[in-house]
Amino acid sequence: MPESRGRPHVPSLTVFSMRTTPERVIGDAHTQASPLETGPAPLKRSSLMAVLVCWLLIVFDGYDLIVYGTVQSSLLAEPGWGLTKATAGTIGSAAFLGMLIGALLAGRLADLLGRRRTILACSIAFSVLTVLCAFAPNPFVFGGLRLLAGIGLGGLVPSVNALTAELIPDRWRSAMATLMMSGVPIGGSIAALTGIVAIPAFGWRSMFLLAVVGLVVLVPLGFKYLPETLEHPASADRSDRGPKTGFGSLLRAPYRGASILFAAITLATLFAWYGLGTWLPNLMQLSGYNLGSALTFALALNLGAVAGSIVTGWAGVRFGTMRTAATAAALAAAALLMLVSQPPVAVVYLALILAGVGTHGTQALVIAAVASRYPEQLRGTALGWALGLGRIGAVMAPQVGGLLLAAGLGVSSNFIAFAAAAALAATLLGVLVRRERTA
Repeated sequence: MPESRGRPHVPSLTVFSMRTTPERVIGDAHTQASPLETGPAPLKRSSLMAVLVCWLLIVFDGYDLIVYGTVQSSLLAEPGWGLTKATAGTIGSAAFLGMLIGALLAGRLADLLGRRRTILACSIAFSVLTVLCAFAPNPFVFGGLRLLAGIGLGGLVPSVNALTAELIPDRWRSAMATLMMSGVPIGGSIAALTGIVAIPAFGWRSMFLLAVVGLVVLVPLGFKYLPETLEHPASADRSDRGPKTGFGSLLRAPYRGASILFAAITLATLFAWYGLGTWLPNLMQLSGYNLGSALTFALALNLGAVAGSIVTGWAGVRFGTMRTAATAAALAAAALLMLVSQPPVAVVYLALILAGVGTHGTQALVIAAVASRYPEQLRGTALGWALGLGRIGAVMAPQVGGLLLAAGLGVSSNFIAFAAAAALAATLLGVLVRRERTA
């Protein structure tokens, strides 16, 4: 496609896509090419099926992530395990540590070996290891299995987003990335709804047995429908396909500034999102609600996140990706601070819905920005970089939440910590937007 005329000067912070560049400046929706300029061909049925399978895998990824929060109270009461709030937080961090490792490794492997093989390997790994959690005889084995499952969970998201970005026309890529990430809170909502029924009737172990559905249904669909989008992904000769790949490339011009900011924003956002996902049911029980009510609060958070994926996806196209993300993060911070005053139940539900919209919506927009702005051979690595380093926040959050409670600082201390992280993300996003304006 020929270069569009009349484009503004592109600042050095901006990251490019090698195919077409419908939105060159991060956060500036007005640089997007019009439909008449791009004229994308309709999506093929095979591509739609591949995207659907990817989304369903993200749903199961979300279920496996949030399921620990739904069973945490049961684990604290498990006879012979002797868990404290601090050790429960450590176990909660195990999966996120694995996700950090998985995101860094799989994003790179997806660029070297291909998206399809990496996605399938990650899906098989986290499904099998999550099922094995149901048979864990003690907290040490359980924590080890969650760590290993986390490697597969963490590797899936950057690989799926890299594949989807290559199946979707450029002008739809940002919106599709946010819709793709709606699978995480939908999976979390399924975990909360299932826990309300399954835990009292069958015990906490039944929650992990459900991961077998992903193994016997979605993995075969993946083998059938997922294509390979990189031509000769394992080839050592990449000189004719653009810039060098690898994490070092992310820290060189013109990518360095964006790469650092994307990672820092993701760290802060995931601290807030996964801190809430891990501790919210227990926090609400400590506030005097029974398990069923506590899980409905978790459901409200996840439904808010589903709505956030849709609303922020639309707003990102209309008002600019990074400006919308900054607004969403600020909204999450304000909503979480509302919970500190122990408001009426109706206000608690509203605050949790808004917190879900803000935290997950922000992260979905950041993923969309990364997927759209790095060249094809660097896209998986860039997503792995942002999500991998961002997982440091996810690793820290369950541990910090447990330590705050163990120190006797109360439920409000958790909400303040998560609100501070969301406010930090909003601030960093504001820095990013201002740098672009002055570049």
